[in-house]
Amino acid sequence: MLRVTIYDNGSTSEGRVIPILTSMPEFLQRICEEFGCSEYNRIYNSTGAVISDTSLIRDEEIIYASKGEPFCPRVSSNDVCVEAGSNISSFHRKHSSDWVKLNVGGQLFYTSRTTLLNSDPDSMLARMFSPNSNLHPGCIDSNGAYLIDRDPRYFSPLLNYLRSGTLILDPDINAKGVLEEAYFFNIQSCIPLLEPLLTPVDEASLTRRDVINALIVTPNKDSLRFQGVNLNGADLSYLDLRNINFKYAKLRNSKLSYCNLSFCNFERADMTDVIMNCAVLSGVRLNGAIMENAKCLNCNFQDPSGQNANMEGVNLRNAVLEDSDLTGANLRVANLKGANLKATILRGAILAGADLEKSDLTGSDLHEANLRGANLKDAALELMINPLHMSQAIR
Repeated sequence: MLRVTIYDNGSTSEGRVIPILTSMPEFLQRICEEFGCSEYNRIYNSTGAVISDTSLIRDEEIIYASKGEPFCPRVSSNDVCVEAGSNISSFHRKHSSDWVKLNVGGQLFYTSRTTLLNSDPDSMLARMFSPNSNLHPGCIDSNGAYLIDRDPRYFSPLLNYLRSGTLILDPDINAKGVLEEAYFFNIQSCIPLLEPLLTPVDEASLTRRDVINALIVTPNKDSLRFQGVNLNGADLSYLDLRNINFKYAKLRNSKLSYCNLSFCNFERADMTDVIMNCAVLSGVRLNGAIMENAKCLNCNFQDPSGQNANMEGVNLRNAVLEDSDLTGANLRVANLKGANLKATILRGAILAGADLEKSDLTGSDLHEANLRGANLKDAALELMINPLHMSQAIR
């Protein structure tokens, strides 16, 4: 059985040897029973770091029980050797100078100069107590503690971080408050650990199962709305998703290959790096959507009923649309810079003002396509099915 020796906070006598229990509440209860005190609610290791989980306690470790007060180190005569004839009071004055008492917002903290000077040498605390610094600690209270006008709740985790090198925040502590103290005391090594805790976490992406469940419970005559939802990375291949509203949705790196996406609304959706090879996109709305690096091989955008795809202002920079049918599609002012449009059918498509710089239109069909004002700089136009007439590109 694992066991520890436990002392009252700041004491090196009258310790108790007790087993390490699995649950922290049970462990604290056992400590209270051993010492006949019901107020113990925190334990420290020998360096003064708060222990939040019993799994962190080593076998035969020495720990200290606290009623909530900061870690209070004490000098024991067993810790040092005093030469015969030496001045004991002089020794204690020298030894106590290695310890610093801080009054932070009315709460006392005890720590060593080594902790303050060596853990983060560029911090304000290190400079305050460095003998070579011109930054002085400031006022001292009646107990000899240096007064610091800051919130002790947020200072305590930083002091423990300087002691152990590990940042531990209690569940009820506000990470933003601790970060502000880290900025104030210039504890730079701790700031990268705190900043990610304040970054808003995006809502979890919906999965294929989530989408299928929604499809199952939605009658065919009703339109399904996924407007603005997070579908980043979702694999929706081979699903029938006709008429769904994906306006403003997040579809980065999603997989939509072989899907039926007829008459879907992807207006201003983020579809960067989407894979939708062989998808049916009749009458789709993609105006203003972001589709950089999209893979759309052999997609069918044509609608036999004449409701052509609306892709005005779509960003298809470096996208692959090879062998796709975009007959009659509205691609006005679309960004197709560097796009692969090999063997793409663009008969009657509106490409007025579109950016086709460095795009590959080899073998494509641009019969009656409107290219007025389009940027065709360095575009590949070899092996065209129909010759490109000057009137198609004249403003």
